[in-house]
Amino acid sequence: MWRCCEKFSPLQYALSSSLLPCCRFSSHFKAPFSSHCHGKGGGAAAGARNEKLRVFIVAGEPSGDLIGSRLMASLRRLSPRPLQFAGVGGNLMKREGLVSEFPMEDIAVMGVAELLPHLFRIWVRLRQTVTAVMDFRPHVVVTVDAKGFSFRVLRSITDAYRRLGVSRPPLVHYVAPSSWAWKGGENKLKNLADTLDHLLCILPFEAALFKAHGIKATYVGHPVLEDAFTSVATGENPAHCRWWIKGSKNCSRKDFGLQSGSTVVCVLPGSRAQEVKRMLPLFESALDLLADKVPMLTAIIPTAPSHVITEAVTEAVKAWKTPNILLPYASEKDKYSAFAASDVSLCTSGTAVLQLQMARVPTVVAYRAHPLTEWLIKSRTKLHYISLPNILLDSPVIPEALFADCTPKRLFTLLRQVLEDSEVKEQQAKAAEQVLSMLVPPQQSVLESTGSLCSVENVSYWRPSMAAASTILTLLQIDKT
Repeated sequence: MWRCCEKFSPLQYALSSSLLPCCRFSSHFKAPFSSHCHGKGGGAAAGARNEKLRVFIVAGEPSGDLIGSRLMASLRRLSPRPLQFAGVGGNLMKREGLVSEFPMEDIAVMGVAELLPHLFRIWVRLRQTVTAVMDFRPHVVVTVDAKGFSFRVLRSITDAYRRLGVSRPPLVHYVAPSSWAWKGGENKLKNLADTLDHLLCILPFEAALFKAHGIKATYVGHPVLEDAFTSVATGENPAHCRWWIKGSKNCSRKDFGLQSGSTVVCVLPGSRAQEVKRMLPLFESALDLLADKVPMLTAIIPTAPSHVITEAVTEAVKAWKTPNILLPYASEKDKYSAFAASDVSLCTSGTAVLQLQMARVPTVVAYRAHPLTEWLIKSRTKLHYISLPNILLDSPVIPEALFADCTPKRLFTLLRQVLEDSEVKEQQAKAAEQVLSMLVPPQQSVLESTGSLCSVENVSYWRPSMAAASTILTLLQIDKT
């Protein structure tokens, strides 16, 4: 039905953030719907009240799968109309009713050098995604994080509708790109307004930044706070327990069969195959060094709910000298149980760092990548830190071992310091309370989410996903009351 312009190649996909597949439709292709069905801005997209609201949603990695699943649940909760979902996602989004177009793992790649071996597959998946959008005829398209893939999808959708001569549905991206972190990053925002109708931001300073560049944006709070409303929470009012998911260390250790007096390290190697392959050997060697100094050392390893990741971790830890407990396909409840049982965590940089803060687990953050990717990061970034708590506080509260400095010996030194220094633990606990309080959804978003149904004091509505869902429905001009 359509083919790519000969000028585009998978190599261009990797090397340029501005080049996307140039979709050309055959002359015999007919518009699957009339031009009045959609309108930029979403006014007419809502359709009749008894019509299903069609939402096409794309997530490209496990963290996005979690965010996407919670957004789907909140959309269903707030929408007065039945919903129909299509798109790309993982197991969590599938549980909410999504039939994924292809395995999410096919596009879960980060880094320039890391991307090269997978270029053609990702290029094909991009084309497949755009075709699926055109077939589904959504009222709204939502992409979640994974900006490299997501923005190319959104731009390709815009081009495809333009070539058909019809107005496209509203395009929304959830989790703003960290343009503020890169040299010249804000200069790349000038074309984003033509691609996006709305940006859902998860950091408090982002919405104002993007609005200044002509991009409509709303701060909806950080998705990690949603953990406080799930089954992992203790039942305490999260607004009154300082965003702290408490667990019983003794009970959790008993559940895991740990001996009294054990020192437990929670190991989180990452949610992408490339991360796991690169980080696990470093973590293994660091734990071997630590075991020589710390008796009864045990590692607990929750894996992402992904077959690829779980199989990779399972195979890797079989040869470990350090005793370990593997939690395959770990749910959020599994992860927080592991956190409660742990004395310290060794964590690849990512969303898990904030989850560890929610559980108040002393943490060491690590990160390695392909040498080319590391060079690009170091040459382009404006930041001194890689983990979000340190970035927000502009302080190395959480020890980081990055790039060439990320060696087994360095990780061992930092782990031992965190384990033995009570002041370091206390500093991290105080920082967690400060950081998490900065990430709460703003009052205005809560008011928009609840409408006239509930008061803001009802903390069950202080959910980032509810604020995000409300913003999307408002964009579509759907009355949530």
